[in-house]
This record gives sequence, structure tokens and C-alpha cells, in this order.
Amino acid sequence: MHRCKPIHASLAALAVPVAALAVVLPSSALAAAGASPKASKATFGPRALRVSRELWATIDVCKPADQPNTVGIRGSMPGDGNARDTMYMSFRLQYMETTTGVWVNLSKTAPAFVSVGAAKTARQGGTSFELKPVAGQAAFTMRGVVNFQWRHGGSVVASFSRATSTGHQSLAGADPATFSAAECRIG
Repeated sequence: MHRCKPIHASLAALAVPVAALAVVLPSSALAAAGASPKASKATFGPRALRVSRELWATIDVCKPADQPNTVGIRGSMPGDGNARDTMYMSFRLQYMETTTGVWVNLSKTAPAFVSVGAAKTARQGGTSFELKPVAGQAAFTMRGVVNFQWRHGGSVVASFSRATSTGHQSLAGADPATFSAAECRIG
């Protein structure tokens, strides 16, 4: 559990990572994304990973009725084709500072990277944060940022980040099932 001190006078939060899930994309999903299952046996370099349509982040939960004040972030990352490499993700929540229009990290501590599995094929992972807004204060616009790493042993072979965007398909955890957004208003 991560306890966050109020970063802004009108936003107090208890950011609790509710669940971290990893999902392997089936070969049919790779084919739909423009990569053939046969091609997944090759090792893809950093540029190919960076420009892949399988590299994205989205908000897949935004305060549904059964999870008020909850924001879920999901990321997807392509495999590099090397079963000996491991893929990792870390998840940050940011809010829009209304006076400056700048995105600010909700927590000042760096999020931990979580393994989402071997890099042989594409994978998804996600987590949810439960927030406790200050009563009577204006709502805040939130977004997520996912950091992605491909590691070979103890070395990082590629690293990228993506802010949340819309139009992505979560394989697990979205509420409702097809929800995908760039931002979420809480408060």
C-alpha cells in the first residue's frame, strides 16, 4: 500500500494498487496487430518495439458505480521474441494542475516495476488506484503513465513510456468491458 501525502491542497489521496494482472496476447491478436506468429520467433530491436501498435497505455477503469473514485491503468507491450528476456511495467497516476496546465505525479516516489512475463510474445498488465478526494473540492483530471522495460538478465535492453490514450482493448480488468480512455475526472 502506498500512502500519498496531499500534493495539492484540494487533493488528498490514498493510492492503493488494487490489482496487477498480466495477460499474454494470443497469436491471433499478434496477427491482428500486424505481426505474424512466425515473426514472433525473431528478436525485435528497440525501434521495432517503440513503434509497435502493441505498445500503449489506457485508463480502463474510471469510477464505475461499483468502484467509486477508482482509476485503473492498463498497459500493453510487444514481445521482443526472446523467451529469455523479461518484460516489466510500472504505473504512475498524474493529475492536471489547473493553474498551470501541467501534469503532476500524484506520488513523489518512483513506482516499482512489476514483471509481466517472458518477452516471447506481447503481454498486458494493469493496476487500479483508489483515491480519496477532499469533500467539497473541485474534481481533478487524472491520467496514467506506464513505463515499459525489456530486460535480459540484469540489463535493460529497451525502455519506453506512454501516457494513457483512448481506443485500446484491455484483455482483463476493464469496467465496463470495452472501456478505454485517456483521462478520468475524480472528485
